[in-house]
Amino acid sequence: MQELQLLCWAVLLGLGLGQACPGPCDCGEKYGFQIIDCSYRDLEAVPPGFPANVTTLSLSANRLPHLPEGAFREVPQLQSLWLAHNEIRKVAAGALASLGRLKNLDLSHNLISDFAWDDLHNLSALHFLKMDSNELTFIPRDAFRSLQALRSLQLNHNRLHMLAEGTFAPLTLLSHLQINDNPFDCTCSIMWFKTWALTTTTVSIPEQDKITCTSPHVLKGTPLTRLLPLPCSAPLVQLTYQPSQDGAELQPGFVLALHCDVEGQPAPQLHWHIQTPGGTAEIASPNVGADGRALPGSPAASSRPRFQAFANGSLLVPDFGKLQEGTYSCLATNELGSAESSVNVALATPGQGGEDALGRRFHGNVAEGTGCYTVDNEVQPLGPEDDVLIIYLSRTRGPEVAAVGHRASGQQPLRLLLLGQSLLLLFLTSF
Repeated sequence: MQELQLLCWAVLLGLGLGQACPGPCDCGEKYGFQIIDCSYRDLEAVPPGFPANVTTLSLSANRLPHLPEGAFREVPQLQSLWLAHNEIRKVAAGALASLGRLKNLDLSHNLISDFAWDDLHNLSALHFLKMDSNELTFIPRDAFRSLQALRSLQLNHNRLHMLAEGTFAPLTLLSHLQINDNPFDCTCSIMWFKTWALTTTTVSIPEQDKITCTSPHVLKGTPLTRLLPLPCSAPLVQLTYQPSQDGAELQPGFVLALHCDVEGQPAPQLHWHIQTPGGTAEIASPNVGADGRALPGSPAASSRPRFQAFANGSLLVPDFGKLQEGTYSCLATNELGSAESSVNVALATPGQGGEDALGRRFHGNVAEGTGCYTVDNEVQPLGPEDDVLIIYLSRTRGPEVAAVGHRASGQQPLRLLLLGQSLLLLFLTSF
């Protein structure tokens, strides 16, 4: 009997310890909710020992500097978490991920610049998210993709410069958005938000006269509601042959020349991606000056890089050979998106059967009424099924430039020039 009594006491004590309240906090129950109040305690870390059944936790008005991974792993049933008026600068990955039942989250009035946005993907029950008065500089495009239940979002008084198009599209139940007092760059990337806020959405967006431009300087202080339409367009690229290299001094020998014609507003940034047997080369254009020499500060190892990207969109490959075979891609990017055009380049030298094989295919297609046709020394594919283009290079009294043909997806085939007597044979397969 005595042993049974001791066992009962042990069980009761164990249950009591399991429901203990952390020393610095006040714990209670109200309307069926288990509430813990740890606010105004000068805490510098989240205290351990919370009961597992707590549903409301306040840590507001403390001195918490950051939220580490697993900070709230003890309270998986939490529905409301108040963390306003702390000194939080970083919310680490995994700090909030365990709170799948959370409905209310207040992180306002902190110093947060480093936030684990991926943690929000686990908070699908969230109704209220308050992140105003922090140091946030950007929001990933997919940050709110799982928050279909969110009703209220406050992002005002941060340092947001831009918003990715579609940022708020997943928030189908959103009724209230505060985003005023951010230093927005009023360029093409913000125009979608103006259209969405003024004409598309039914979400209440208060203080719209305080959603203003910080840059460019000529628009500083202009409310987004009065921002005039800007001439904006996503990038377009076309990979072509360009004979002029702005006076570049070419080395003797065969030179493969590509030119990337780019359109778009704002002016797109140009980037080359080159895949060869020796590996991958990533080149931010330009990497050379008009004389073909590496620009100061360029990572090129030699004074004349083997891939020379010029400011006018041209790319030269001096002394083109087997080691330079591969896929050449031109990528243009601006605030509104990106566009890419690619071409596969392979070399077939005389005497290896490459010229005869390509020649037979060319003439066979012509005999069948398909393939390519020639007009004034130009070669043009007749249809999208013709994926073999022939290029001839020649060495005469000085350096010559290879003429390059390319057919990009959704575009008409480009012209191909034939230069002089053939010494080498190139064939291009575009896609």
